[in-house]
Amino acid sequence: MDACPQTYSDKSFFRKLGRFARKAGRELVERAMVLYYCLKDADTPVWARGVIVGALGYFVLPMDAIPDIVPLSGFADDFSVLVAALVSVAHHVKPEHREMARGDLARWFGASSGIAR
Repeated sequence: MDACPQTYSDKSFFRKLGRFARKAGRELVERAMVLYYCLKDADTPVWARGVIVGALGYFVLPMDAIPDIVPLSGFADDFSVLVAALVSVAHHVKPEHREMARGDLARWFGASSGIAR
């Protein structure tokens, strides 16, 4: 999990979510949280954790392809990276990862159905 220590950490991940969750939107946050819970699962293989750390590291990176402060498109690159990571590790994403993510979303955004498939 330390493949990108200067970029990804739990602290940097939750700091970014705390600052930008509403602006980033429910869909992006849900995907990020599903990946987070998959990363924390001891059953997730090392290669999949590397993919997840890379994607979450890109999400928390202050400098990226499209700055997050750009209206409407600032999180498009982050979203694309998270979706690609989810597709790559989909076999290792468990229903409980999705449920934990949905629980977080309900607390942060209010009750609504989740969409990360």
